[in-house]
Order: sequence, then C-alpha cells, then structure tokens
Amino acid sequence: MHALYLLSVWLHIMAAVVWLGGTIFMVIALIPAIRRPEFSAVALRLIRWTAIRFRWVSWLCFGIFLMTGTANLFLRGLTWSDFQSLEFWRSSFGTTLAIKLAFVALIFAMSAFHDFHIGPRATAAWEADRTAAEIARLRREAVRLGRLNLILALAVTILGVMLVRGGIW
Repeated sequence: MHALYLLSVWLHIMAAVVWLGGTIFMVIALIPAIRRPEFSAVALRLIRWTAIRFRWVSWLCFGIFLMTGTANLFLRGLTWSDFQSLEFWRSSFGTTLAIKLAFVALIFAMSAFHDFHIGPRATAAWEADRTAAEIARLRREAVRLGRLNLILALAVTILGVMLVRGGIW
C-alpha cells in the first residue's frame, strides 16, 4: 500500500509541475513575447497553437489531480466518514484541505471559463479584426484570469505542503 501511495503522490506532483510550469511559462514568457511588435506577424498563430496544446495538457493534469488527490487522501487513511465529520473539518488538516479544495474548485472554474469561453472569443475577434476594442478587453480578461489562476495555484501548492507537513491553522 505504501508503494501505491508514493506512486500516487509522485503522479500528483508531476501533474502539478507540468501544469504550474506551463502556466508560469504562459504568464511570464509567452504572453509578453507575443505583445512585442517584431512578433506581430506570428502572434495569433503562436498563441492559438500554444493555447490549444496547453489546454489539453492542463485538463489532463486536472484529471490526474482529481484521481491522485482523492487516492492520496484515502491511502493516508481517511475514510468517507471523516469527510462527514464536523470535527474533521475543524481540525488543522481539515481546514487546510477545505481551503485547498476551494481554491482548486476556483482554478477549475476559471480555467474552464478561460479555455472554453474567453480564449476562443478573443482568438475569433483577433482573427476578424486585429484593431477591435473588444480584442483588447478580452485579452486583458484572459490575462487577468491567467494571473489569478497562477496565484491560486501557488497558494494550492503551499497548502499541499502544509497538508503533508502538518498545517499551521
């Protein structure tokens, strides 16, 4: 059982590395790069291709998070009855887990909104008319969501460390 737990934790961490690394790359490297005038001729194609590719990687990572995160809790000895106990949720571990799960839910919701609503609308508007004011608004919204997701992801990472090393609440 211990080997299964270690494998599950490793997969969870690897998915986090891939998703968080990709998110950081998008926020601090790709998005600023496509804004440079010398890349204007390829910016739309580059962001479209990268975004679609990373979308698939992201959602695969999210699936891995859900499976391994759930497995990790049960492999650590938690049971369904623990999750139904108010005492559990008031404990340091339970409080930390609740905050982490709330942030994860926000990340999933914002990612879905970004990936399936804002991003496609921004790309379509950009293809139609590169000078439209709507493009700037949609791009700003997409960037804001990306940055907020990154901040939440960093917080989730800290909360994950707190869970395995003993929460401080």
